[in-house]
Amino acid sequence: MVAPLDWGLGHTTRCVPIVKYLLDKGEQVLFAGNSWQRQYIERTFPEIQTIRLDGYDVQYSRSASFFMFLVVVQVPKLLKRIKSENEWLKNALKEHDIKAVISDNRYGLYHPDIPCVIMTHQLQVLSGMGSLIDNSVRRLHYGYLEKFDERWVVDVEEKHGLAGVLSHPAEVPANTRYIGLLSQLERKEARSSNYLLVLLSGPEPQRSLLSELLWGQLKHHKGQVVFVEGSEDAGDRNDVPKHTTYHKQLTKDRLDDVMSGAEYIICRSGYSTVMDIVKLGKKAILIPTPGQTEQEYLGKQLHEQGVLMSVVQSNFDLEKAIVSANKFPYNSLRFEGAYDRYKQSVEDWLNK
Repeated sequence: MVAPLDWGLGHTTRCVPIVKYLLDKGEQVLFAGNSWQRQYIERTFPEIQTIRLDGYDVQYSRSASFFMFLVVVQVPKLLKRIKSENEWLKNALKEHDIKAVISDNRYGLYHPDIPCVIMTHQLQVLSGMGSLIDNSVRRLHYGYLEKFDERWVVDVEEKHGLAGVLSHPAEVPANTRYIGLLSQLERKEARSSNYLLVLLSGPEPQRSLLSELLWGQLKHHKGQVVFVEGSEDAGDRNDVPKHTTYHKQLTKDRLDDVMSGAEYIICRSGYSTVMDIVKLGKKAILIPTPGQTEQEYLGKQLHEQGVLMSVVQSNFDLEKAIVSANKFPYNSLRFEGAYDRYKQSVEDWLNK
């Protein structure tokens, strides 16, 4: 059984290569997730069975200053949800022939009778409240990670990797394996690269706030634009300019095409999105979700390395950002075979 977290679509899409590899090896795969996660997987893999597993239902703030505070006050609810998730797994084992579990950041999906792996790219959680709190949160985090048989870190083992301190803290739990980078996308020969791609993602209400900010500025943009809202629930738009092609969401194959053909991609600095961009070798203008410390850290780190440009949402000006992007170095990250390393980890696990 494969079961990713439901905080945005990224955890689901990065499980796609693992699901595909398991199917190619002749394994039967059961996918567990909420309604939109299951819809996505059913479109991508019509042949596999999916079952309902509710999400963590985290509420997010409209204000950057209260973003992490609102997450922290929901910790008791999250811990309760993890406990109920573990009970859900016990019942699922009675109803389905589940031989093993690959969980992507779902902390309740462990069981003593079957092999259970948890995937994460964030060993070190950044609270935004200082190192003392960060260390306390890491100890709590490791306590949950160590309930699983193995811990798969979605990053390369090389120093700093892609996620920096998030995946390479001073101490890591036992039985931790770096499985490389994951992306469902394939690099294609671009037929055109003269348009701007806006690729939205992430939790509400911040996704919608960024959408409205960008729509207001895109009206004055002279070039061609492809705008992907990143949500099937987004309302219909009657104000799409002639120079803009609008989509609510795209299938994997269409996303391959539009990302490969874009000159610049404007997007959040979510880790799965960053892995996609690095794999395709594209130039991006990152806008971290305000107050989300992980995205702010990733954006800052990648900007300082000259890999991907990052701009604070409150300061974002489209035309100024494009001028800056034209001067940005966009240095390449070279991790040999990084996007195929997971196969060996899965192979070793299957052979145990």
